[in-house]
Amino acid sequence: MLGGYRIEGRRAAEIAASVERAVGAGELEPGQLLPPMRELAVELGVNPNTVAAAYRTLRERGVIETAGRRGSRVRPRPATTGREHARVVVPEGVRDVANGNPDPALLPSLAKAFAAAAEQSDGEPVLYGADPVEPELARMARAELDAAAVPEGPLAVVSGSLDAIERVLAAHLKPGDTVAVEDPGWGSLLDLIPALGLRSAPVAVDDEGPLVDDVRRALAAGARALIVTCRAQNPTGAVVSATRARALRSALREHPEILLIEDDHGHGIVDLPPHPLSGTTRTWAFVRSVAKAYGPDLRLAVLTGDPVTVDRVRGRQRLGPGWVSRLQQRAVVRLWADGALDPTAVAEAYGNRRDLLLSALADRGVEAHGRSGLNVWIPVPDETTAVARLLHAGWAVAPGARFRASAPPGIRVTVSTLGPEEVAPLADAVASAVAPAPARRYV
Repeated sequence: MLGGYRIEGRRAAEIAASVERAVGAGELEPGQLLPPMRELAVELGVNPNTVAAAYRTLRERGVIETAGRRGSRVRPRPATTGREHARVVVPEGVRDVANGNPDPALLPSLAKAFAAAAEQSDGEPVLYGADPVEPELARMARAELDAAAVPEGPLAVVSGSLDAIERVLAAHLKPGDTVAVEDPGWGSLLDLIPALGLRSAPVAVDDEGPLVDDVRRALAAGARALIVTCRAQNPTGAVVSATRARALRSALREHPEILLIEDDHGHGIVDLPPHPLSGTTRTWAFVRSVAKAYGPDLRLAVLTGDPVTVDRVRGRQRLGPGWVSRLQQRAVVRLWADGALDPTAVAEAYGNRRDLLLSALADRGVEAHGRSGLNVWIPVPDETTAVARLLHAGWAVAPGARFRASAPPGIRVTVSTLGPEEVAPLADAVASAVAPAPARRYV
């Protein structure tokens, strides 16, 4: 059952650690069946409750999953083997279009904003017990959310979109619950879910967002939560359209108990409006990060939602980091107030780069997607071959395995710094990389 590996330990923590070490080292492979609890208890000479506690710990850490009488097995993509291992190492001299970063030239300068925030904090220092949310940030963020028709709700400030999503999931779900997620979708999110001991239910995506029939199936099958990207979906660039939003709201009304999380990380870099689903269910959260528009190192996102959700997030936050630095929040307020970023110009710049590449690929008969954001998604017959051929041609792209659960193969190209003179050579390389290999002739 376990090949040559022997699980060890007398206490639950030791047994769990033995299994987790083996998974991390590759001695226990994804999908491998673990011994029944009573059988392992006899082998180790311990009480079956000890093994049960060890397996429970492993489930909560996202290392294994249990399917009733079918037993426990190592997760297909356990948290100990994250998707970051699928990154391409970019050799010297190879053009990197794999990293997913914004263009540094389009990010605003932070120096004046932080200087002004520091000066304000010298006169108005933030001490223990102060409000964790900068009042002016809350006011400005709420005005933007109102303009986007996001329902009224309390606000929290967290350390980025992934931090927000993790806190909301932890506030409502328990290990073993299922979360419906976009496929292909954000690799970090696909790793986070099993790390929390949760299960993923893949939902296919087209240019207008999650497919309604897939969402209905996932919710009918018992998914407790649904996570949707409003705009600039990573990796496909999908945008939830008004028509798709109406259909998704209809599906969600059939399951009012579902936790809905919307990620609008494209705010500030996308000129297409969001069509929020929030408020359709009783429990919901809507998050906006400043990372793509103002710089990933700011690590700040605004979260709103129903009162219970936001209260739970803020309560748990108080017991951990306490709050996101008000100095940092004041700097963001200054960036917003000073108009340090021209969202229209930024969206246009990224849009032009995407459109140039999409048009060049279409001219070469290559299917590709990218309605918004920083990336273009290209379906390919074989990822390994396509990535290797492009690397040989001088282009490093992101393999689709970082973003997929059960979706067909693809590659992601980040266009954020792509120059006009690079478009044709890249499109030529992609067309060559996805073409069938020439048949060998034997004489």
